[in-house]
Amino acid sequence: MARRRMKADTAHIRAAIFDLDGVIYRGRTAVPGGSDTVEWLRSRSIASYFFTNNSTRTRQSYVELLRGFGITADADHIVTSASLTAGYLREKYDGGKATVLVVGEGGLAEELRGAGMRVVRRHTAGPIDAVVVGMDRRFTYLKLYEAQQALRAGAAFIATNRDATYPVEGNVIPGGGSVVAAVATAAEREPVLIGKPSRMSGVLITHEAGVKPSEALMVGDRIETDIVGARRAGVWTVMVLTGISTLEEARATPDRAKPHWVIKSIAGIPKLVRDLEAGRTKPFDWVKGGVR
Repeated sequence: MARRRMKADTAHIRAAIFDLDGVIYRGRTAVPGGSDTVEWLRSRSIASYFFTNNSTRTRQSYVELLRGFGITADADHIVTSASLTAGYLREKYDGGKATVLVVGEGGLAEELRGAGMRVVRRHTAGPIDAVVVGMDRRFTYLKLYEAQQALRAGAAFIATNRDATYPVEGNVIPGGGSVVAAVATAAEREPVLIGKPSRMSGVLITHEAGVKPSEALMVGDRIETDIVGARRAGVWTVMVLTGISTLEEARATPDRAKPHWVIKSIAGIPKLVRDLEAGRTKPFDWVKGGVR
């Protein structure tokens, strides 16, 4: 019975939520079909949102980045782990009245300042309310020490994401989760996770899009973040094979975390949506039927 309801609900997709790295592009190279897919969805009145765990950039910088790949978007349709973290802290600390020690890059610091927070880099800069850790390609032992000391003094510990790796052209590099793991080890503390795969991230973005979870389609390349986070929030999931996770890994994943559909790339989204609307596909048919 649950499967029948799921099949019926898929005919009413109102928003597509795209991960960026590994879905829209890889490093500085566009994945073919991205701009055409977004325009096709727009022609069907299906809103496109872009959701990345990368905390190094501001939302406005992603607007410009996507424009370079031929995709038109505005900041209101872009969600990052940094913007979600800013929103979380704004609620937690009375409209953002907090001092935050940041281990991360400029985009994270700018999002937090934009939400009204005082951003510092040293634990000696007065009482620290929270330590926020994200991807930092200039991570040093001194930054590790500063974060450790602030956390030992009682600051809250917030992780923008725990992605161990980050996809670039032909390779992967250490991701934000690698930095978080170092801080967690040094401080002997575990963080509150804001980005994917926390259920909170999926709930927040569907609320922002003004749709029910059953009306949204998350398109991602990483099972343990994109797919797991969306499934926890009750969102439909599509995994593409242009990023981190492989088809073999998807097949070996427990049923509760499997993507509902697997396709080769973002270019296959229009066909998938047409098939959903026509009732020609159902969740998990890829397990036996192969990849679209």
